[in-house]
Amino acid sequence: MTRTLLIFDIDGTIVDSADMIIAAQAVAFAACGVPAPPREASLAIVGLSLPETFAVLAPGGPVAALEAAYRDAAYRMRNEATISEPLFPGMGALIAQLHTDPRFTLAIATGKARRGVNHLLRKQGWEGYFASIQTADDAPSKPDPGMIHRALAETGVPAGNALMIGDSSFDMIMAKRAGIYALGVGWGFQAPDRLRAEGADAIAADAADLRRRIDSFAVRGDITVESADG
Repeated sequence: MTRTLLIFDIDGTIVDSADMIIAAQAVAFAACGVPAPPREASLAIVGLSLPETFAVLAPGGPVAALEAAYRDAAYRMRNEATISEPLFPGMGALIAQLHTDPRFTLAIATGKARRGVNHLLRKQGWEGYFASIQTADDAPSKPDPGMIHRALAETGVPAGNALMIGDSSFDMIMAKRAGIYALGVGWGFQAPDRLRAEGADAIAADAADLRRRIDSFAVRGDITVESADG
């Protein structure tokens, strides 16, 4: 039996990290003397790696300094638990169920740094749940398909048996470029219409709907999706 590879984004998909992201950005912008952008502008590009994020939010600004200040602020806030980063409703139970289902292999592809991912895995008791963990520290930023190519190579799952689960247009574009199924979630930081415009094959309304769509994909088996990058 060929397993189905489920590649999860984190921020906006599994974790409601909006308040943490905005707070850490505010500290970084203040430390570097750069005006902070509106909250909506910041959340609209969650999924990009930090250098790309600050290049968009502070054109011509001190990107390296902003990145360093953001990393320090986020690390401190997480360790001190000053700002909550709750899981979206139903996602904790869903990850636990999928982990024990022999049909599935779980992976992560995220714009978060590996330190942030490791913090989440420890906090939730998810060490060992994900067979492949791709972060912005290890691969080109989304929407480059490199994270997905590496996850497929590490797990040995063919592209036709893999799907990307995310809340951003970057996730959908990345999936299409890698030639895998793009499954959007409707509760994240970008509107479903934007995900559809960037190639989402389907949008899940909530965690229960996400599980139904995952099961449906697994039953259908190999689905060939044309890769945009060959």
